Amino acid sequence: MTQPTPDFLDHDRPPVPDLVVPRGVTPFHLDGKPVRGRLVRLGPLADALLTRHSGADAVIRLLGEALALTAGLASALKYRGSFSVQAKGDGPISMLISDCTDQGELRGYIRVDAGKLAQYGKNVSARALLGRGYLAFTCDQGDEMERYQGIVPIEGGDLTEMTGTYFATSEQLRTHLRLACAQTEKGWRASAFIMERVAGEGGIGEELDEEAQDEAWRTAIVLAGTLTEAEMLDDALPPEGLLHRLFALEGLAVGQSRALAYGCRCSRSRLAQVLEGFSVPDLDHMAESGVITMTCEFCNYGFRFNRDGIRGTDT
Repeated sequence: MTQPTPDFLDHDRPPVPDLVVPRGVTPFHLDGKPVRGRLVRLGPLADALLTRHSGADAVIRLLGEALALTAGLASALKYRGSFSVQAKGDGPISMLISDCTDQGELRGYIRVDAGKLAQYGKNVSARALLGRGYLAFTCDQGDEMERYQGIVPIEGGDLTEMTGTYFATSEQLRTHLRLACAQTEKGWRASAFIMERVAGEGGIGEELDEEAQDEAWRTAIVLAGTLTEAEMLDDALPPEGLLHRLFALEGLAVGQSRALAYGCRCSRSRLAQVLEGFSVPDLDHMAESGVITMTCEFCNYGFRFNRDGIRGTDT
């Protein structure tokens, strides 16, 4: 008779979607101009991630925007590990986390106070949902590398404006950002458009004088302003086609797209190791009918452990 695998050795993933979007992030730049950017299209990955969580449309929409934003920011970095966007506030959403690994694995979590949320209508703003608090942008490359983190107060009416504060104070880059998330006929979809004005001196657009560089940036902003939410969320419109519609006459150069994937990293072994850190009385208190249930907050999947199989600590 085959013996079951001990929980601390069981690395199997829960039954969550094994989904990859091959062209999740499409980088671009305007040849000879100080403009570069990324277009993020989560496609069906947005629905797979967002439907693991329940809540009002405004709550799910904010999480979708955060996931698209995180994927776009992470794709511009050279790192090994994870990049995350985290919001903590005193509003109905007390915590929001989205993170993306260097392999493009994406996941998100949101904690909602249903009592506070009930005080608002359907069209509640992101600022009202989060309240007063802060946004943290973190690049974590493991214990052996120094962690980078930028923290800014929550300011602005939506996540786009809140992130603008981060760019203005931390990155010191002139940035144009658009975020979109909505429920369509094909399910939830989310997208981000991030465009940056890079330094011309010693880089892109160095043959242009300062006035010409500024004019190129202003032109790009005007063109990007014609981008609609429907276009951003349309699966039938390829990213290259959308970028061509915006910048065909501006020397558009499209780079190699980056894949994004469903990226919850939970497993029975990880949660079993967490449980082993609890004391015996705490484990006994957690158990119901001899079973301890732990739910992954990212994929919302409940793992069941037999109490007899968890030893715990003596203190």
